[in-house]
Amino acid sequence: MPDTVLKYDGSFMGFLTCIFMAYEQKLNIVEIVPAGEDQNQLFAETLEAITDEQKALRVIKGLKAKVSRNGMLRLKWAFLSEAPGIEMKLYDMCKYIFSSKQKVDTDYSHPSVLYITNIAKQVGREKHRMEAFVRFRLTKDDIYFAIIEPDFNVLPIIIKHFKSRYADQKWLIYDIKRKYGAYYDLNKTEFVSMELPEDIGISGGNLEYFDPGEIYFQKLWKEYFDSTNIKSRVNMRLHVQHVPKRYWKYLSEKSVFT
Repeated sequence: MPDTVLKYDGSFMGFLTCIFMAYEQKLNIVEIVPAGEDQNQLFAETLEAITDEQKALRVIKGLKAKVSRNGMLRLKWAFLSEAPGIEMKLYDMCKYIFSSKQKVDTDYSHPSVLYITNIAKQVGREKHRMEAFVRFRLTKDDIYFAIIEPDFNVLPIIIKHFKSRYADQKWLIYDIKRKYGAYYDLNKTEFVSMELPEDIGISGGNLEYFDPGEIYFQKLWKEYFDSTNIKSRVNMRLHVQHVPKRYWKYLSEKSVFT
């Protein structure tokens, strides 16, 4: 049986289609490569996996019968990490799950299970921090707009939080690192892609794009924060522990207004 490399569109359903193909065709998979990336295995047979929702759903059904609800969540969150080689780690874990009679998604003696668990925890921490630190700015079109640049692709799993919290407002959260966003129109949420002006910034704002009152209140909040912040009592080490520096760019009180 020749070594096989599967190429797919980069989506979770596309990845699950790869798993289905591997079992259906009894393939010896040595690499699973998302769109836009080069394969490392040069002498293996290369096949393209066309995303098939029905095949992907059959894999999901099979996994749900073998793992806990948290186990399914860890698989999805680990996939969103976009870590190099995550597809093969997930595939290896799935093979272990399907080959075992008992539930093994918490068997940390297995290298792939341990790796997936740890990377999923990192994604979970990023999810909670995005939910805590994202700040919206009101545009002239009465849409609350926020830019994010997370380490992991957490946008799909923070939508539920913001849809619940801001159900009565139109909002758009845009991931500038991955060049797509989630737009909520008071009824439904959909993914969008667009070209943003370079001077739009992550915090602060330009009056060309944002409501003047929005910029005024952001400046007012920063002035309040500066006036109440007692510098002699600042414990920067503790502060950075709770609010890592990479998240400061989202906070109005940390931004520099011109």
